[in-house]
Amino acid sequence: MNKTIVSPAARVFTVGVVLVTAALVVAQLPAPDRIPGAHSIVSRHDPAVRIELPSNAQYVGADRWVLYEIADCELHAFVETRADKIVNRLYWIQFEGYLPEKPDLHHTYDSPRHMSIGGLDFFVDTWARDSGEKTTSGSDLEHIQSLIRAKGYTLPDTLVSVRLVHLLDEQKRKELMIIYSEDLPNSGLRAADLKPGGKAYSQWPDLEASLIDRAKSRIKIEQLSNR
Repeated sequence: MNKTIVSPAARVFTVGVVLVTAALVVAQLPAPDRIPGAHSIVSRHDPAVRIELPSNAQYVGADRWVLYEIADCELHAFVETRADKIVNRLYWIQFEGYLPEKPDLHHTYDSPRHMSIGGLDFFVDTWARDSGEKTTSGSDLEHIQSLIRAKGYTLPDTLVSVRLVHLLDEQKRKELMIIYSEDLPNSGLRAADLKPGGKAYSQWPDLEASLIDRAKSRIKIEQLSNR
């Protein structure tokens, strides 16, 4: 059987081309273009909305990058904290769309629960997570954690979260995602305790329902014109 032998120089050249191509994709991605206020975000496209948060929410910053080499991802973070800069409420706002080079990709959210805010329909999911759990490299979670910590804030031991996802059209290629997270009340419980089989799983339905209610009451959305 004939066997093609690739020289070390050729392998280095191939790897170099891949790295340069990836770098060019990143270099061509614009800076974040949504406009933050003291406790708000204005987006003029995809979708055109103003998102208003409570007056004591503090803007942390923004990040924009190509997520897993398939999506243009722009996130903005706001926090409410205790005096020691430990986060007790996190508002994670993310605008995301698959790259034109990936025409076959579509979002596949299937949660049966929905919520309407400002006339927009959102899929609703919830979970509890401990800060020590493994974070996937390159993920949007890793990006927002790095952003928060770089600004001198500390995440609590356990966060309970509700994720709200609005898909912009029938193509399901663009989304607005808002994640509202809270420090788990000082009860000695951890995330595993609230999951099926956990010692406090019976408490989760009530905790989850009140979490969703607070998210809806603390996040206001106004649809804007696309001008």
